[in-house]
Amino acid sequence: MKIVIDNIIPFVHGLFEPYAEVRYINATDIKSGDLSDADALIIRTRTRCDSSLLEGTPVKMIATATSGVSHIDLKYCREHGIFVKNVEGATAGGVMNYVFSALYACAARKSIPLQGASFGIIGVGHTGSAVEKMARIMGFKVLLCDPYREAEEGGSQFCSLDYLLANSDIVSLHVPLDDSTKGMANEDFFRKMRLGAFFINTANGDNVVEQDLIDAAPKLGPIVIDVWSGEPDINLDLMEVADIATPHIAGYSYQSKQLGTMMAVRAVARFFSIRELYDFYPKADVSELEAVKLDIIGKTQGQIASAIQYNYPIFTDDFMFRMNPSDFAGLRTGYHYRREFFID
Repeated sequence: MKIVIDNIIPFVHGLFEPYAEVRYINATDIKSGDLSDADALIIRTRTRCDSSLLEGTPVKMIATATSGVSHIDLKYCREHGIFVKNVEGATAGGVMNYVFSALYACAARKSIPLQGASFGIIGVGHTGSAVEKMARIMGFKVLLCDPYREAEEGGSQFCSLDYLLANSDIVSLHVPLDDSTKGMANEDFFRKMRLGAFFINTANGDNVVEQDLIDAAPKLGPIVIDVWSGEPDINLDLMEVADIATPHIAGYSYQSKQLGTMMAVRAVARFFSIRELYDFYPKADVSELEAVKLDIIGKTQGQIASAIQYNYPIFTDDFMFRMNPSDFAGLRTGYHYRREFFID
């Protein structure tokens, strides 16, 4: 068996060598010729898996150590018998940490009170649910919009998109990219938002019509953008109006990377019956990056906010990106994973 692996996926080097011939290649350098005798691919979003890469290869499985799959042509894979497995939910904790670090950092910088604020979450899957749980712990009034879950579970806990936009002080996107969500945050979307409301996008850059967001910026409150249409070539005008801009690293926590690699490895192991790796979990090799519990008992919201920002000083990532926005891929590749915080 032969496996091609993105060379910067953590915790995986040396793991499959007892069972397969392994090649580690830079994500953007993986070409069709590299797969001429490969049975499996383990990748991330920087490797586009479509007919130009896969046609004529014997690849039977693709495991992506990411929750999103927009970089994979799923239709092509289905038609050619290629099994695809993503790591759904692995980045939920990291993204949740990012959202609240950004929220409190912007609120502190602009002296925006958050007591009594309403928090609108669009898309309540793994990540949206993690954000929801934290928002409730922090005392926000939570509004949820998720047509798919509403259809399955009933409408008691969900609201329409129009209602959410009109009644939320914070709007956070957590939807997958598909035909129904591409460009959903458009002129009409922003027109319906409250004056001064936060807008946070950690989902996918193509969920937003970027020029419409730029035009709406004077009406909105803080704008937080981690994902961009056309990555790695970003819209500098959008960066200019954003209060926090980062290079698609919201899910880049140490714990997310452990979970992502674990889920990808286990998927490959089960597909190819490598029993020794069925229960694989990467050991933490940096004790300083182990998840930390934040104690909120008896603390004011301001004290909790300070602890969140101390654990993840998000303006550092914003500064580094603004210093060199053309190095989008390099900033992601060289990113130093941060530890997650959690609150029981």
